[in-house]
Parts: sequence; structure tokens; C-alpha cells
Amino acid sequence: MNQNNIYKTSDLSIAAFLMMKGLKLINAFRSSNGQFMFEFDDPDGKGVQYAIEFTGSECAVYDNHVRNLKKILYRN
Repeated sequence: MNQNNIYKTSDLSIAAFLMMKGLKLINAFRSSNGQFMFEFDDPDGKGVQYAIEFTGSECAVYDNHVRNLKKILYRN
């Protein structure tokens, strides 16, 4: 597998969206700095396009609501 065919992200929500769009998760790990990373097989080079598409999707709206609810819970 060519490195050019791999899309990488540390964003859990984008990773889930990429899986919904059909990209195959090939690796998930914690990097040396403690950040979680997800690597996807991206043979058609659509990872960036899908990540941008996520920002305007209902999935992003849902994700923002979850984050806001967590903030409320942890603030109290």
C-alpha cells in the first residue's frame, strides 16, 4: 500500500464520518505525543474531500451538540 493512498486524522468524528463514507480503517493508534490517530485506505484520494464535507453535514451538527452537552455536564 502506497503512503499516498492513506488519509490520516486525529479527529474521532471525522474518522467516523470517513467510515460512513466507505473508507476502510487500516490503523488506529496513540502516537508518541499521546494523540490518537486514525489511518484510512484512501485509494481514490477522497479523504480530504470527505473531511471538508463533514463540516457541513448533519453529523457535524450532532457532534457539536454532543460536545456542548459534555461541557454542561463537566462544568457542573
